[in-house]
Amino acid sequence: MASQDDRDPRIARISSAIRVIPDFPKKGILFQDITTLLLDIKAFRDTIDLFVERYRGKDISVVAGVEARGFIFGPPIALAIGAKFVPMRKPNKLPGLYSSTFFS
Repeated sequence: MASQDDRDPRIARISSAIRVIPDFPKKGILFQDITTLLLDIKAFRDTIDLFVERYRGKDISVVAGVEARGFIFGPPIALAIGAKFVPMRKPNKLPGLYSSTFFS
């Protein structure tokens, strides 16, 4: 499958659309800023398409998106593969009933 091949030209396009900010939020960190990716319609679509191509037909019923980037990429992927979307947040950030799990 082409989408899983590192030579897929979409991967280079996506990578070049992500701004790298050195030393943010602290020295030694290379922050991968996706806001520039979101502004590039082709790269954003390619990102979603690569995930959809990889996971369509895998009998996935729920896509869980971890805040905050997961809220951006998760819903369109879930819709495209015919799955539900569940946002995952820190405690006390969503109203109503919720399920929680502790991990380290």
